Amino acid sequence: MNIEIATEKDYKYIVDKDKHIPESLVRTKIKEKEIFILKELEREIGWMRYGYFWDNIPFMNMLWIEEEYRGQGIGKKIVLHWEENMRQRGFKLVMTSTQSDEEAQHFYRKIGYRDAGCLILETQPLEVILTKNL
Repeated sequence: MNIEIATEKDYKYIVDKDKHIPESLVRTKIKEKEIFILKELEREIGWMRYGYFWDNIPFMNMLWIEEEYRGQGIGKKIVLHWEENMRQRGFKLVMTSTQSDEEAQHFYRKIGYRDAGCLILETQPLEVILTKNL
């Protein structure tokens, strides 16, 4: 499995799969190098997208692995890769979140993330905020 920074050639794959952000923002995220693509034998098998909380704390917004590749440690590899990238850039803390009704919260805790708070939106389940010191 290869982890690469997304390029324009990955645009179609990302917009076809990532329905959580406006299509117009995908190009901006690609340009800013804020999306990593996961590939197996040149086939896209997932992506990880991030931004910045308060404009200065790296915040992982989306981690997606194609169904048939889940449970193989790929998610952990991409998160650790991103964390190392952020550490090399001088960041000391990273963040992510997940809804309280999703299994992802257990994954993040297993790899060292700690609960840091929550957010309640009127029509959504509780959003659990998690942080990790690098």
